[in-house]
Amino acid sequence: MSEKDPFDLQSFLPYLLNQAAEESSLGFQKVYKDRYGMLRSEWRVLFHLGIFGQMTATEIGGRAKIHKTKVSRAVQRLSERRFVRRARSEEDRRVEWLELTAAGCKAYEDLRDVAAKYEAALQSKLSATEVTQLKELLSKLAK
Repeated sequence: MSEKDPFDLQSFLPYLLNQAAEESSLGFQKVYKDRYGMLRSEWRVLFHLGIFGQMTATEIGGRAKIHKTKVSRAVQRLSERRFVRRARSEEDRRVEWLELTAAGCKAYEDLRDVAAKYEAALQSKLSATEVTQLKELLSKLAK
């Protein structure tokens, strides 16, 4: 590639979205990693169970857009740390229901409070109108 290549990476939308996502998630990542030793997929599984209650790994993967192997590893680690309880379905033995334990609920509530404060700090860089527009636009692109 020469310096005269007309492609402007800095304004390429997927690149900008990725940069914004990485930058905006770094501070929150430090919290869940430092406090609970969690990886990104683990906090996402924890939050889905905290918000929606009992779910299967397949449901979490579909909602969170996380590959099934990452969900499986996250569930395994969260189970080992006693944040998640696993139970086989009585109707279909291939299905495993997941739910938060008391320790998992406590971790979820702690991180939920931190997430709300972190989001407020991010939003303080924008006007209320910009926050609304940004969320609407990102929601459109995410579908």
